Amino acid sequence: MNEMSWTPPGPPSLPSPPPMPVAFSGSRGEFFHLVKRGAGLEFVTLGFYRFWLTTDIRRHLWTHTQIDGDGAEYTGRGKELLIGFLVALAILVPIYLGYFLVGLEAERVKAFASIPLIAFFYLFGQFAIFRARRYRLTRTVWRGVRFWMSGSGWIYALKASLWGLLVMVTLGLAMPWRTAALERYKMRHSYYGDLQGSFEGTGWEFFKRGWWLWLLAPVVFVVWPLAPFIYGAFKAVEWRWWLSGIRFGGVRLESGLPRSRLIGLYWKVIGWMAVLGLIFSAYLGLAATLAASVSGEEFGEFFKSQEFSKSILLLALAGAGYLMFALAINIVLRVYLVRDLWVRVLESINIHGIEAADNVSARGELANALGEGFADGLDVAGF
Repeated sequence: MNEMSWTPPGPPSLPSPPPMPVAFSGSRGEFFHLVKRGAGLEFVTLGFYRFWLTTDIRRHLWTHTQIDGDGAEYTGRGKELLIGFLVALAILVPIYLGYFLVGLEAERVKAFASIPLIAFFYLFGQFAIFRARRYRLTRTVWRGVRFWMSGSGWIYALKASLWGLLVMVTLGLAMPWRTAALERYKMRHSYYGDLQGSFEGTGWEFFKRGWWLWLLAPVVFVVWPLAPFIYGAFKAVEWRWWLSGIRFGGVRLESGLPRSRLIGLYWKVIGWMAVLGLIFSAYLGLAATLAASVSGEEFGEFFKSQEFSKSILLLALAGAGYLMFALAINIVLRVYLVRDLWVRVLESINIHGIEAADNVSARGELANALGEGFADGLDVAGF
């Protein structure tokens, strides 16, 4: 009789959980009230309230972003951004001043000095982008666990600069590979607790999705109304490619953002800018009429006289009007290209393997806001 071995069956394998969609619970009216109030306070404080407004905007977006029923938390403070900006100014202002003094000494020396200056600021700008991302990440908490980031801002800046030279030489053709390489470096040094991030997107994949937009880019200079279509489609392709490449351990993101999803937002911004421009032009006309009546001269004669260039009233009204115009533009940009874009991108995301984030241990330390200050001082940004 032959002996036969028998192994009892194990527990049946459970099906993998379905992907988890990302939801946004904030109302558009609440956000509009937030940025409208913030614009008013920016006007009163001559723009210094923007640090607290930026913090309020992030807190609103983070808090109302729901993943598996839990919202994120933003722990940054406006005071941190203000201090970071002031420290950055203390470093950047002497550099600007030195270049200005060189320009006074000799125009030829100034022209020569502009090349290394531009290269330095580009390098410094990339450093600021990396450090600003580190600050935002360490101020983001989900389920009590903080995101954080390691790595060197200067190594990132050097990589970005070398890739930037290659992009210039190839007339933009190498841009997808540059973006992929930089994202791999950033995500490799990004963590959620003890879950290390990674980026699986490739430059070739990005190129395949958007090569036709690269070919159409020169057409924009001839047929400018095509710009919102081309740029909106490009940003949608970029967002979808970037999000679908993000990993944190066993957690994987997937985006199905359509190419046409963001185009309408850019057209709305253009429309509002045209309307606000007409209102501002009408305001300037009324201000000039008021200044002419106060001077006691006819409207036409007022523009021909020296009173026009010396009118303190006209200068004050024009300055206040320009500030209000700029703040109104900022409201439009924040509503459409921050809040609405955030919501449309979130609606396209599904998260796979969210259960891998259930038992995560806290790690990492808070980063200072100096990177945000440099980014603000150099007017650079990056996700």
